[in-house]
Amino acid sequence: MVGCGRLRAVNFIEEVLERFPASARAVIALDREGNLRVWHFGELIAVSAGLSGAFAARGVRRGDAVMILIGNRIEWVLAMLACWRMGAIALPCNTQLRRNDLALRASAANPSLAVGEDELLAELPDGIETMTIAEVHEAMDEDLPQQTPVEPADLGPGDGALIVFTSGTTGEPRGVLHTQAYLSGQRVQAEHWFGARNGEVAWCTTATGWSKSARNVFVAPWLMGATAVIQDARFDPEERLRLCGELGVNVLCQAPTEYRMLAKRTELRPVGSLRQLVSAGEPLNPEIITTFRDATGLEIHDGYGQTETGQVTGMRAGEPVRPGSMGKPLPGFEVRVSPVAPGSGAEEATDDVGELQLRPSSCPTFFARYLDGERFDGDWWQTGDLVRADEDGFLYFDGRSDDLILSSGYRIGPFEVESALVAHPAVAEAAAVSAPDPERGAVVRAIVVLRDAEPSEQLAQELQEHCKRTTAPYKFPRIVEFAEELPKTPSGKIKRAELRGR
Repeated sequence: MVGCGRLRAVNFIEEVLERFPASARAVIALDREGNLRVWHFGELIAVSAGLSGAFAARGVRRGDAVMILIGNRIEWVLAMLACWRMGAIALPCNTQLRRNDLALRASAANPSLAVGEDELLAELPDGIETMTIAEVHEAMDEDLPQQTPVEPADLGPGDGALIVFTSGTTGEPRGVLHTQAYLSGQRVQAEHWFGARNGEVAWCTTATGWSKSARNVFVAPWLMGATAVIQDARFDPEERLRLCGELGVNVLCQAPTEYRMLAKRTELRPVGSLRQLVSAGEPLNPEIITTFRDATGLEIHDGYGQTETGQVTGMRAGEPVRPGSMGKPLPGFEVRVSPVAPGSGAEEATDDVGELQLRPSSCPTFFARYLDGERFDGDWWQTGDLVRADEDGFLYFDGRSDDLILSSGYRIGPFEVESALVAHPAVAEAAAVSAPDPERGAVVRAIVVLRDAEPSEQLAQELQEHCKRTTAPYKFPRIVEFAEELPKTPSGKIKRAELRGR
């Protein structure tokens, strides 16, 4: 394939927002009480400009990181835009993160400012300048004195734009820096996989703080001329279908778990406005695709990407779906399926399965570096994911060559779960592995070696609640088992593959 190279970047405000009429719909926002407000591009430009002035008054300068602790509400969008206007680097965080998670991110990114809800800001380490939601609203209020907006920065493709943290597969999560080229580079997946069209309405339901949210909640829709939907509420399957109809949603992007729950807990039916369904975050069951096709007349277009790479593959928009496949590489992206080396730990691999690898020079959304300074300068990026390809080049996910747990669209590193468990005084050792689940695809299963305590259902529940308090609640083990010892290699590493087979 021919590499598509790095794309030209200027300033996201000028390059994207200002090409729309000021009166064009940008965001349909639903709050926790179900109230709806439509935001237009002219409003977003003006309000985010004022917010950039408030950021600057608190010491934020070009190239500084701004930590954003806000859920799926308009203040999150405005804070991201204010950063990109002034050339600051947005660090959106999942609102389920807890003190240890936030401390790790703050230490790695050294943010000049943290913007968010009071209870989340209270979890931050001391010494970080903060801006509450109430203060954001003051900066948005035209009836109050305002700081002078920062002029849009003249940015190049190599200037920093976004920090997203990995899931921490073999250690602590790592901060990944993406540049301005990452934003404009989303046009490839927006056109060929996400598939929104000019004038349509697109809803990507993922929570803030994830790679997919940063690129598909509003960036991908706007690049294609579509209106974005955001909702600050818990997932309700029946409400999701109802809102798609009421809001006229044309493109719906969900995690596989949400599709599974829709199929199981609602009466699936055609929604007149819906034209395109897409999914990413973990493999999607072929039977769910068939269920949706039979009930709604629509097929779900699966796709694949990583924090470091952005979207890499997808079932192409407008083309028939092959159930179980994560599609082909996006146009211009060069990938290969490399044989798995003996002794790599990929016990699942067979002769027709190999590791998916990507040529960075062909990927306009490939990351610049980790926050610790490490860059990738090789010819092929090793994803750690095992795939097989059919005769037509469609790729199928087959497993992990590491121990990442994919649950409900979340990518969970076992190290974080194990660290939380071992922090409990009753626990001597712990291992976290994936266990199959009909709705979530997989859940976290913990195998725990106790110190002196006796195993009990009560202790298992206590450990689950401890994990919820210690780290993000979505990481807690839904299955807790007790063992006398854990299987280990001669060097002392836990044999997670052996535990998965038990």
